[in-house]
Amino acid sequence: MAGGGAGLAKRLGTLLSGLLECGVFCGVIFGWASLVFVLKDLNYFRDLCQPTNTSHNQTSQTGCGEQDEQFSLVFTIGSFMNNFMTFPMGFIFDRFGTATARLIAITLYTGGTLLVAFSTPELAVLLFPAMSMLSVGGILLILTNMQVGNLFGKYRSIIITLYNGAFDSSSATFLIVKAAVPGALQVVPNLRGEAPAGGGRPRGDPAGGQRPPRACVCSKLFAWHVAWLSVMQLRHYLFIGTFNPLLNHLARGDRQLVSTYTNAFAFTQLCGVLCAPWNGLILDRHKRGKTPRPEGALGALADLRASVLSLVVTVVQCVLFSICAAVPVLPVQFATFMLQVLSRSFLYGGNAAFLAIAFPPQHFGKLYGLAMALSALVALLQYPCIALVRGPLHGDPFYVNLGLIAVVLVAFVSPVVVARECRRRAKELGAAGTPLAAPPGAETPTEMPH
Repeated sequence: MAGGGAGLAKRLGTLLSGLLECGVFCGVIFGWASLVFVLKDLNYFRDLCQPTNTSHNQTSQTGCGEQDEQFSLVFTIGSFMNNFMTFPMGFIFDRFGTATARLIAITLYTGGTLLVAFSTPELAVLLFPAMSMLSVGGILLILTNMQVGNLFGKYRSIIITLYNGAFDSSSATFLIVKAAVPGALQVVPNLRGEAPAGGGRPRGDPAGGQRPPRACVCSKLFAWHVAWLSVMQLRHYLFIGTFNPLLNHLARGDRQLVSTYTNAFAFTQLCGVLCAPWNGLILDRHKRGKTPRPEGALGALADLRASVLSLVVTVVQCVLFSICAAVPVLPVQFATFMLQVLSRSFLYGGNAAFLAIAFPPQHFGKLYGLAMALSALVALLQYPCIALVRGPLHGDPFYVNLGLIAVVLVAFVSPVVVARECRRRAKELGAAGTPLAAPPGAETPTEMPH
């Protein structure tokens, strides 16, 4: 990077263009609740419903069980692909670099956009490949953008969490579609060039970089982190996938009330970009003191210790969100919306930042992709949960929500494991007499592969 004002301008330009890309395109799948409202109004999957004696306006919004099931299946498959395909894409990113990964992402996103544009109620089946392509393209775009954190040194985690917050806020894109129906379904990706972070492939501090990928994958640290991610992601996916039927149930089929709450939920998603950096502040809090920032092994240990609080806070938020979601009172859902966007912003930003902190940077793409792929397999449980609610529970999700609260509590194990790992590493370093800091005046190496 060029020095002085020109270098700063380039870094800020890269940051802002990536932020725009993530904030508009990357996570549109999670605005599914707004799009479902539109698709129901356009009678997508309406042929699956039995004729009723109610008026068109009412039936087009309240829908039927078979129609809701198809919409939930589209989201289930799309969200699964969003995570599962991150694994092979992570290998491509690590092996071939940013340019190749972005070319694949743009191709997928453009293809998905065209399928949405050409879909009709008669060709509603196109939504299945369309949402999957938008999901995979979006997650690959944010994966390539996260390396921009390398350009900002001690603000690294803040930048990463900011990008993940923008990813969450992009779900509000479908709110614009809802407001501009039917002509606004054609969105196009931002064909932004490769981020100038070391010429393509992410570079990191080579210290501890000799650890093989298999050792990272087989560690307790990684296994429990995947569990931490998986159980909370399942809770979020199930909420989004059943959002429209839930509102119809609580609002007793009142179309205007459902629309109002759908808009409120979509607007809260815009706050994701504002919520996520707070997690970055938690992760980087030890770097802003008056004392010199620790380097070497001591710096890595300090980063890992700082992640414990972030992991705990994220779980607490998800538990509170789950409790509110279980309350079958419509006005309480306003609190649910706020807690949901806060929890999800912390979840995904914290996930990426933790993997970059805890493991060698050259394995980030592989580990990030594997974590997302494994969590995607767990997320498939949302579909049998939906079937359970529609069948034996007769549309009442109360007991499923109670079960999910218990499942989310499992995520508290991860910060405990990380805290124990911190103590173990501290003892090893103390016993071995390993130098814990870099020589005075040494330049801080780039540690993050995002």
